[in-house]
Amino acid sequence: MTTAAAGSRLMNLWDDARAAGMTEPEKLLYRSNLLGSDKRITNYGGGNTSAKVLEKDPLSGAMVEVLWVKGSGGDVGSIKMDGFATLYMDKLRALKGIYRGVAMEDEMVGLLPHCTFNLNTRAASIDTPLHAYVPRKHVDHMHPDAIIAIAASKNSRALTRQIFGDDIGWLPWKRPGFELGLWLEKFCLENPDAKGVVLESHGLFTWDDDAKACYALTVEIIQKAMDWFAAETAGKTIFGGAVAQSLDADARRAVAARLMPAIRGMISADHRMVGHFDDQPAVLEFVNSARLKPLAALGTSCPDHFLRTKICPLVVGFDPARPDVDATLSALAGQVAEYRQGYAAYYERCKHPDSPPLRDPNAVVYLIPGVGMITFAKDKATARISGEFYVNAINVMRGADTVSEYCGLPEQEAFDIEYWLLEEAKLQRMPKPKSLAGRVAFITGGAGGIGSATAERYLREGACVMLADIDDAALTATADNLAGRFGRDVVRTVSMNVTREDEVLSAYARTSVEFGGLDILVSNAGIASSAPIEETTLALWNKNMDILSTGYFLVSREAFKLFRAQGIGGAVVFIASKNGLAASPNASAYCTAKAAEIHLARCLALEGAEAGIRVNVVNPDAVLKGSKIWSGEWLDQRASTYKTDKDGLEEMYRQRSMLKRSVLPEDIAEAAYFLASDQSAKSTGNILNVDAGNVQAFTR
Repeated sequence: MTTAAAGSRLMNLWDDARAAGMTEPEKLLYRSNLLGSDKRITNYGGGNTSAKVLEKDPLSGAMVEVLWVKGSGGDVGSIKMDGFATLYMDKLRALKGIYRGVAMEDEMVGLLPHCTFNLNTRAASIDTPLHAYVPRKHVDHMHPDAIIAIAASKNSRALTRQIFGDDIGWLPWKRPGFELGLWLEKFCLENPDAKGVVLESHGLFTWDDDAKACYALTVEIIQKAMDWFAAETAGKTIFGGAVAQSLDADARRAVAARLMPAIRGMISADHRMVGHFDDQPAVLEFVNSARLKPLAALGTSCPDHFLRTKICPLVVGFDPARPDVDATLSALAGQVAEYRQGYAAYYERCKHPDSPPLRDPNAVVYLIPGVGMITFAKDKATARISGEFYVNAINVMRGADTVSEYCGLPEQEAFDIEYWLLEEAKLQRMPKPKSLAGRVAFITGGAGGIGSATAERYLREGACVMLADIDDAALTATADNLAGRFGRDVVRTVSMNVTREDEVLSAYARTSVEFGGLDILVSNAGIASSAPIEETTLALWNKNMDILSTGYFLVSREAFKLFRAQGIGGAVVFIASKNGLAASPNASAYCTAKAAEIHLARCLALEGAEAGIRVNVVNPDAVLKGSKIWSGEWLDQRASTYKTDKDGLEEMYRQRSMLKRSVLPEDIAEAAYFLASDQSAKSTGNILNVDAGNVQAFTR
């Protein structure tokens, strides 16, 4: 049992006081969450746990044995009670009597729902038989890097015996399913004293009749493997040694910021992809090594790793000793095309008459010497998790290549998992993507009322959002609020003054590194001022022009550069003002700057059309709720202009409108969503007034 500090040895985190009084299903949940809390034990979504529990049958009232097992698609680290499937053990055992052999084992998955206990709607996973037929009450199946490094070694059986003796057995590679469940049962019956088994190229099974003991055993076995690798690899050359040196951290991110939008454009023809960048030490050690290309070409071994990272990564042709990004970009299209051709050839070699059609032939993982790893997927979380899985694969290759010879999955086996009809059925059941899925939005003034409301609207439709604002405190509060509701993967922030060219350039580079590129710019940062022309100072005039005209120019120019680098179009939405069309008294600087915004949008609509870049304007009026510009002098000044007080100003604006309605940030956000979405795909150069009606601001 291990109790040392986390970060070195695995910790046994079981708390007897906390577990006291728990039911067996509750102990299963507790055990699962503990195991999933350390990624050295299992990766996100990987592995599964189970317990065989006596329950009262709701029909007969008799006590029956029920298998509680992690349901399909769950994650042991974050699973809740409703994440477990529950099945009658007697019915699961009965399935063995109607099993027609390995050629027909997939049909057994369709029979699992007939074994459901208590009308549980959680779908049982393909791994259910692997747990059901182990004759122990508690079973853990984990994917620790240290164990998979053994499982993926050429002499994995001998290594398993050397490290664990008779405690842990070994079974050859077999795709998860009913047949493998029977193999496990046979092994257990023939080896009653064994505590678990290593599955070749797959992972670890451990078992016990007590929940706490099962957990402790799993931790102990994984730690034993980690200790063995630490001793065996000490002082040895890893991956054949380094043949490249890493650029410094800033330079690595600068290279990634240029490569990611280009790659994104090349692979987003069918659907927009979101990127993730990782330059942690384990990644850099691998991408800088002599054995990068031969090992990368072997692909991954564990099925969970493979499904997330594809047959193999693409190694980008970049020399950190002579860092010529332009040359790399020039060659990149050819490399991406070559990967697609190779993937299509792999499909043709391995396909069966009933295989699903060829899927996206682009790489998921991109390895760059001296820089790090880029991963792309349909959403940010999947891109990040795919990267985590490839880091798992790197760790596996590191161990196996140092003590033995690393073996990836055989090509046909890899294909049969990737294009498994059961996997295809799971993909077909996935919900339809939201309207902004895969889109990346950059919102200036992101911490204000309109900016945050627009961010929320985009997030609800599946977008990723970079919030830019000059107010750091408000920016942090807004991001925390949105991330708490939509997840931290999809919300990022950057402190940025729109009038500072260097800050604008830096903010866009950060957006590229965080998400891979850009699809939507919402230019919303603003101020407001009010003064008679005689009292309008040059400083006040310039401040309005700097923020509302020059600022909009700077963020638009850099957005256009990114859009063109990607080559997949884009959408720009200016949040202007009714005042850009209809003059107001004592606001000449503000009104003129807003008019400049609108005309800039018209110019940009002309320039961007040939590249599929749409530019449109939303014209709000009197959006008081949540607006920072209405919290200072502007409010006092406008109240004075219209001879009212603060409380009466909103009512005055409402009554002034033709529709006699207040305009809210959410109303502007809805317009900004429409103009950024495919609903307005054939609109550019337009102005959408959201002002409750103002005849002076009519555009025609």
